[in-house]
Amino acid sequence: MSDSGSPRVTRLLPDTLHEAVQPGTAVARLETTHDRQGVLDGAWWPRSRDIVAELPRLITALTRHLGPITRVGLDAGAWEGLPTRMIIDDRVVHIDSFPVGDDTILITRGDQDLFSLLVIPPHATPGAAQAAMAEAVRAGSATQAEQILIDTGTGRTDPTSVVEGP
Repeated sequence: MSDSGSPRVTRLLPDTLHEAVQPGTAVARLETTHDRQGVLDGAWWPRSRDIVAELPRLITALTRHLGPITRVGLDAGAWEGLPTRMIIDDRVVHIDSFPVGDDTILITRGDQDLFSLLVIPPHATPGAAQAAMAEAVRAGSATQAEQILIDTGTGRTDPTSVVEGP
């Protein structure tokens, strides 16, 4: 006997989930509200622009909480050595690249359930990254990814790589 009136179970992170960050793990945070009304669903702070090194940790972490990830979409110009697919945890993850520079990564669970995560640049300070993550997961936030990075001082370009003129 089925109960058609029972609420649909979602696989979002529970509101009480707080795990210590271990070396080598992905630093990611997802919005924990159940309505997903904000522009972004979360944030990711990779440690480098090497997608082959960084993406498996993110996908493994997200799969534990969301289920199988089938596709990733990201800015082609922001990553080194971007493949078209990777095998992560014995699953093929397709990678779509776009020259958009929009500071986000799109994660597809199943056939079409899409999550949009702010990508915090690897050079960001811990304080700026924490502020950007907090804004990205603020319930109902309408702030776009690029504006969050501007507001928190993280920016796209590593300030230590900018050469000042004479």
